[in-house]
Amino acid sequence: MTLNSLPAWPALQTHYDAIRDERLRDWFAPQNDTTPSRAERLTFDGGGISIDFSKNRVTEATLKLLVELAQQAKVADKRDAVFAGDIVNVTEHRAVLHTALRSTDDNSPFQKEIRAEKAKMATFANKVRDGSWTGYTGKRIRHVVNIGIGGSDLGPKMVVHALQHLAQPGLDTHFVSNVDGADIYNVLKGLNAEETLAIVVSKTFTTLETMTNARSMREWFVKSGCPEEALSKHFVGVSANPEEVVKFGIAKENVFEMWDWVGGRYSLWSTVGLSIVISVGPENFEKLLAGAHAMDEHFRTAPFERNLPVLMGMIGIWYRDFFESQSVMVAPYSQAMRYLSSYLQQLEMESNGKSARLDGTMVDYPTAAVIWGEPGTNGQHAFYQMLHQGPTMIPIDFIAVLTPEHPLIDHHAKLLANCFAQSEALMLGRTMEEAKKVAGPGKEELATHLSFPGNRPTTTIILDALTPETLGAVIALYEHKVLVQGAVWDINSFDQWGVELGKILGKVVEADITSDKADPAKHDSSTSALIARAQAALKGL
Repeated sequence: MTLNSLPAWPALQTHYDAIRDERLRDWFAPQNDTTPSRAERLTFDGGGISIDFSKNRVTEATLKLLVELAQQAKVADKRDAVFAGDIVNVTEHRAVLHTALRSTDDNSPFQKEIRAEKAKMATFANKVRDGSWTGYTGKRIRHVVNIGIGGSDLGPKMVVHALQHLAQPGLDTHFVSNVDGADIYNVLKGLNAEETLAIVVSKTFTTLETMTNARSMREWFVKSGCPEEALSKHFVGVSANPEEVVKFGIAKENVFEMWDWVGGRYSLWSTVGLSIVISVGPENFEKLLAGAHAMDEHFRTAPFERNLPVLMGMIGIWYRDFFESQSVMVAPYSQAMRYLSSYLQQLEMESNGKSARLDGTMVDYPTAAVIWGEPGTNGQHAFYQMLHQGPTMIPIDFIAVLTPEHPLIDHHAKLLANCFAQSEALMLGRTMEEAKKVAGPGKEELATHLSFPGNRPTTTIILDALTPETLGAVIALYEHKVLVQGAVWDINSFDQWGVELGKILGKVVEADITSDKADPAKHDSSTSALIARAQAALKGL
C-alpha cells in the first residue's frame, strides 16, 4: 500500500482544505474559560529539552491525523528495527546502529567493540590533553587538525564549536575538508609542525578529498623537519579499512576502528568523534552520548502524541506534502551552534533526498525539503526580510538557549528577545488596517509596504543551557526526525547513491585535465571546453 493510499492521507487532504486559510493569530485569541492555553497544549518535553509547536499551522485535530498517518505507515516498526540492529539499509544490506554507540544496555549490539574503542579513544585523548603525547621534538600538542569530509567533518566540527566553552585551554582544534588547497593551506600556515597532530578520518581511506589533504599534510610535516620515522607521533587514522591506513604510513597502534553499520552522517558518536574527545575530554563526550541516549529512550517509549521526533517529522511532512513548502530554515539563536544548519543539511538532505521507494518504484509526492539557516541574530539582517514579506512560506525551527555559556547577560537578554519576537512577528504579521495606522495620516500608500502577511509557521526548541547533554539530545532529535519522515515516505534514509556518480565522473575529468591527450569526444561540448580552459590555466603553474 502506497503512502497516499493510506486512510489518513485523504483525511489529511480534506482537513488541509478546511484549515489552510485559517490564521494562527485567531487560534491564539484569548479564551474566556480556564482551559489550558494553546501554548500549554502544544508544548512538549522529552530527552531533556522542550519544544513549543504552538506557532505551527496545526490544530490538535491536525496532530491526531498526522499521528494516525505515522501509525499507518508503521513508523514504530521501522524505529524498532533500527534499534534492534535489523537490516534496514536494504540497498547496501546493512544495519543502522548509531544508536548503539550511545546505548547503556549491555545487550545492545556490538557493545564489546564499541566500549573497547571508546576506552582507546579516552586513553589517547587524555595523553594529548595532559601533554604526555608529544610531537617529534618532545613538545606537547597544541593543535589538532581533523581531516575528513561529509560526516567525517560536519558532525565533529559542529560539536567542537558548540562546546568550545568546555574545550581544553591551550589546545586548538581545526578542520580541513575541501580539496580546494586554500582550505588546508590557510589552516597550516598558522601552525607549528612540532606541536600539531593530524586525525585522518575516512571510512574507506580512499576518499579523494580526504586523502589529497592527508598527503599534503604529510608533505608539510616532512618539509617542516619531521623525520619520516617520526610521523607516527603526528598522525592517527579513523577508518573501517585499517590496511589502507597502515599503507598510508600511520602506525597500526594509531588506528581507530569505525564500522560499516554506522553511516557517515550518523558517525560523530563513534571514533569519528575523536577530535571531540580530545577537545572537551572523555567525560564530556560521554555526556554528549548520554544526552542522545535520553532522546533515544524518549523516541522509543513516548506516545506518538507527545513524541518529539515523531511530531517534528510529521509536522515537516504536513508542510512538505500538503502546503508544498520547499525548504526549512534552522535558526539557532546561539553563535556556538553556528555549524548546526550545515550539519543538518547533510543529515536530512542526504538521508531523505530520494525519489525511489523501498520497493524500487518512484514516489509521486515530495520528499526531503531544502535545509538552510544561519545563527540569530545574523540572519535577521540578511534574509528575514523574505521570511516576513516574501510570497513563499518557509517553516522555521528556532533554537533558544535560556542560560548563556558566557557572562554577558545583557547580550543574552537581547538575543532571546530577538528570538521570541521573531516567532511572534512571523505568526502575527501586520494587517492593512494596522499598517495604515503605522504609516500615519496622509501616507496610506505606504501601508502595502508596511503590512506583513503573518501566519508563517515556526517551532521553538528550548534548551535550559548548551551542555553536552542538551546538544546530544538536539542532534538525536533531528536524527530521529529523519527516520520518521523516511519511514512515512517509504524511502531508504540510510544510503546515498546520489553522491557516487559525481565521484566517478570526477576521476574521469581529473584524468583528462592532467592529461596531454584528453579526448573531447568523451564529454559533452561544455565539459570539454571547461577541461580545455583548466588545462591552459594550469599548464604554466
